[in-house]
Amino acid sequence: MNFLGFSGFLGGLLYYACLFIVLVVVMVAGIFVGKKLRDRKEAKKSKETEKETTIVQ
Repeated sequence: MNFLGFSGFLGGLLYYACLFIVLVVVMVAGIFVGKKLRDRKEAKKSKETEKETTIVQ
């Protein structure tokens, strides 16, 4: 039996599985960081809008 070709296939499969997991982790982290930054931006904008309306009245 020639295990060299089979182990090469498993090595490649393992490599791409690990790469997929890393990319999914980066994607999820990007989503959470983006949401946090967007919430911060919305809070700042809301605070400025509230400040403007109190000055106008």
